[in-house]
Amino acid sequence: MNPFIQEKLRPIALVILCLTSLASCNKSGDKKEEGGVKEILGLNTLAASETDSLYIKNYISKHKQFKEHEDLIYLFYGDRDYKLGWFKGSDLVPESEKLISTLDNAAQEGLDPKEYKVVALDEMISRYNEMGRKDSARLDLQQQIDIALTATYFNYASDFYKGRINPNDVKQVQWGVRNNKIKLHKALQTILKERESTYPYYEFEALHKGYADLRNALQQYRALEEKGGWAKIELGNRKMLERGDTGTVVLSLRKRLNPDAQINANDPAMRQYDDKLVAQVKTFQELHGIVPDGKVGGNTLRMMNVPVEDRIQQIMMNMERWRWIPKRLVPKSLDQKYIWVNIPEYKLYVYEDPSNSPEAERSYKKTLEMNVIVGKTMHSTPIFSDKMEYVVLAPFWNVPNSIVEKEIAPAMLRNPGYLAGQNMEVVTKEKNPKQIDPSSIDWSSVTEKDFPYMVRQRPGPKNALGTMKFLFPNEHAVYLHDTPSGSLFSQTQRGFSHGCVRLERPMDLAQYVLKDMPEWNESRIQETIRGGEEIWITLPKKVQVYLVYFTSWVDDDGNVHFRDDIYGHDKRLEQELFS
Repeated sequence: MNPFIQEKLRPIALVILCLTSLASCNKSGDKKEEGGVKEILGLNTLAASETDSLYIKNYISKHKQFKEHEDLIYLFYGDRDYKLGWFKGSDLVPESEKLISTLDNAAQEGLDPKEYKVVALDEMISRYNEMGRKDSARLDLQQQIDIALTATYFNYASDFYKGRINPNDVKQVQWGVRNNKIKLHKALQTILKERESTYPYYEFEALHKGYADLRNALQQYRALEEKGGWAKIELGNRKMLERGDTGTVVLSLRKRLNPDAQINANDPAMRQYDDKLVAQVKTFQELHGIVPDGKVGGNTLRMMNVPVEDRIQQIMMNMERWRWIPKRLVPKSLDQKYIWVNIPEYKLYVYEDPSNSPEAERSYKKTLEMNVIVGKTMHSTPIFSDKMEYVVLAPFWNVPNSIVEKEIAPAMLRNPGYLAGQNMEVVTKEKNPKQIDPSSIDWSSVTEKDFPYMVRQRPGPKNALGTMKFLFPNEHAVYLHDTPSGSLFSQTQRGFSHGCVRLERPMDLAQYVLKDMPEWNESRIQETIRGGEEIWITLPKKVQVYLVYFTSWVDDDGNVHFRDDIYGHDKRLEQELFS
């Protein structure tokens, strides 16, 4: 060949070699480098409905609000070989309209729509539709719209499905329940009908009924807010308002409890504290954890005078907590039942779904409920989840070293016979403990960290754990147990323990968790307890347990409940969400 012709063809050969290498690279799936090579060669060969990693990187760099979920964006497009997700050919899929509508209505979820308006999607889409199909700028705008829709979805879905804040990252928010693990890039594939899922991602819908019920309550209370909320009730010189009382204050009470009713202020009957109004007050008290005596004063008056704006924030905070609850309440490996202790409510519930329905369609039904006693403010019951493994009958109570230091040691200094009077003993910390003479211990030097022995209370009527305990081993050393102090369950505010949860009817729970072990019927359980020897029963299948903190919820009849923030968790969460 003529050397002159060879010289002219050499650059063309180099380009062909580069393109061949690029094709080989693409076959191996290394799509991320494609855009960079095209840019180096000065080529614009992206087909319609495609993008590349370099384009995405450049786009995100111009919109910092998309940066947080950059990894999810790359995962989504990487899984689809960088094909656009929101277009079919050159037309937007209907799901894009559903997303935009969902964003517009984010306030219904207690979220701020402005947070998700990083770019003007409506304007971009209108401009795209007005462009001619042969307009060279249309392809570029198509990519921008697709990436913006994807990034906006991740911004919204992260808040909606996982929470506005991550409780694991904020020390002030105490929440040790297992993480809500959702692969949002897979959820987006479900929305775009590229993947099947039993969860209602495709409807942009909530994962738990408890959340959906609070969302409905939020709309009700916002409607009340728009009407001006409710006026503060002033008792004046009265200390208490009760049946038979009359006056304008009764009219104010009637309006407070019937905000949507038309009440004739000139009707004398409306100023009479009659039986119907007493019944309404009792209902209010029950929904706020107050003794339903029908009298207005004290806690009842305080609860009635909480502004509607505060109740709205309280509902929103508890909606946030529901976003932290795992999408699968019970792992697949366990029986579909769980124990739910709501600390501010002082209640334990057992829910069960014996059906084999898909996870998202499960209908957990309440099978058991009882009152509980939780930790004092200074010994608050921790919020976490775990799996119950054992039932222990006639248990020893192994006294925590913190209690030994703060309570046992001072008591022994005052009265050397204190341990004997409490049916307690000091033993070594080994598999087969040996007894230690309490008089050989210098109780004045005992500390939580340095005490080499263990103080335990023998099984019996004085045992602080009562007749049985239910163990789900955890770092907090917290469990459910019986108590000899049954009279405390009559109190409405039941924060009396050192952190563990005391049960009103432990036998009912024992029979429930042991029902698959017929040899452990009530008669044998009682006989074992009377024997006074500690017996451990290993459950055939572990039971999921949640110790949670909800100060607002909706019951099965649609009634909205509120409770006091007994540990101050609401106050700390409020600072994170609304400050």
